[in-house]
Amino acid sequence: MDINLSGKNALVCGSSQGIGRACALELANLGANVTLFSRNQASLEKVLSELDTSKNQKHQVLVADFSKPEQVESAIKAHLSDSGDYEILINNTGGPAPGPANSAEPQAFIDAFNLHLISNHHLVQALLPGMKRCNYGRVVNVISTSVKQPLPGLGVSNTIRGAVASWAKTLANELGEFNITVNNVLPGATATARLDAIIEGKAKKQGISIEQATINEKATIPMKRFAEPEEFAAAAAFLASPAAGYITGINLPVDGGRTSCL
Repeated sequence: MDINLSGKNALVCGSSQGIGRACALELANLGANVTLFSRNQASLEKVLSELDTSKNQKHQVLVADFSKPEQVESAIKAHLSDSGDYEILINNTGGPAPGPANSAEPQAFIDAFNLHLISNHHLVQALLPGMKRCNYGRVVNVISTSVKQPLPGLGVSNTIRGAVASWAKTLANELGEFNITVNNVLPGATATARLDAIIEGKAKKQGISIEQATINEKATIPMKRFAEPEEFAAAAAFLASPAAGYITGINLPVDGGRTSCL
């Protein structure tokens, strides 16, 4: 199976921590030249020092605030004027604040739409010409299992993630002829800072300990544990590889079986 990414350039968003960091490390392990992209330069520099360079890769960082899509657009356009083409794009950004949809401020939906879909779209449009020139493109969007089954208490996220999933499926239909695939990977409960915050919020709301809230959360997962970010990264890296060349337009849950629908 061909999962070698030597010579390929990958842009990994939200790569200063958690799932994004794990994806960057895995793509570098497979030989890709990785550009780390988020708003925190200091954290990116730390991750940069951790990336594998044993295959003579060249890694770098790019900084922008994804809540400001015009900043993302400006940063990637300036970067591409001095760099080569990219074959791989991992779209990944921290999720909206939790809470029910019915009490969310309208602006919260607009902010989340900009943070996720519009920033993602700027990046796809910027990298698309290069992917066409390379006759190889892999767009992998990190979204949520809520596109299959809405998650309680994540009203804004449920809404926007669904929009991103439909956008991705549309792009997959449009770009397949150029050997460009577009797929969504759906993390379940993954051991990250965001999961810690969600569990802490549930514990507070239910008046129970964080330990008990953690036990309750694991009980909803058939595998009875949380995923490690590296397990998620392995799935994303496969979809970015040559081996996944005929897989496009899918939603792939990496959730230990928690999602109850097919």
